Amino acid sequence: MSWDWEVVDDFMPRFWDGLALTLQALVLGSLIAFTLGLVWAMAQRSDLKAIRWPVTVFTEFVRNTPLLVQLFFLFYVVPEWGPSMSPLTTGIIGLGLHYSTYTAEVYRAGIGGVPQGQWEAATALNLPRTRTWTAVILPQAIRRVVPALGNYVIAMLKDSPMIAVIGALEMFGEAEGFSNETFTTEAYTIVGVAFIVIAYPASLLIRLLERRLALTS
Repeated sequence: MSWDWEVVDDFMPRFWDGLALTLQALVLGSLIAFTLGLVWAMAQRSDLKAIRWPVTVFTEFVRNTPLLVQLFFLFYVVPEWGPSMSPLTTGIIGLGLHYSTYTAEVYRAGIGGVPQGQWEAATALNLPRTRTWTAVILPQAIRRVVPALGNYVIAMLKDSPMIAVIGALEMFGEAEGFSNETFTTEAYTIVGVAFIVIAYPASLLIRLLERRLALTS
């Protein structure tokens, strides 16, 4: 098989469109995952069973259901009950919701790793519960789990091609469409290299951050 640079030139505009959509889904999906994950983790520590049990059941259900099934459910089933969403919006919500159940476990481990003395000191100072969380517990917990959260961002990047099945043409979706139209394979190679170029430096940065946090802890 020969490499055709004319095919590459033809594909590049679509590649840049796909890359922009991939990064948009990754950034917004990560924000949703980090935010909801913290909400789920804190809810699971609630003293109220009416809050703790439903959240636990929900997160277990989502974590043990394939992302692909969830995307189809959000895109094809949910609109029958409420407003429909664009493929990109559905993909962002699907990625964020799915990975929020994993980040919840990361947050839960981080919160559990805060020394009991910190809780006792906050109680001795008569700090309100909200103040205890925001000023004492969460800053320490989040600092411990930053590398693990970064790993899930990379995992989300690798799962982002799944949103192409609902019509959100990220990098892989654009490559698949172009290759089917032109009967060429260069687009797949370019997208594969792009994933490596994005993911590998990110993984090295996470390792470096993990080492620095370990040295300062």
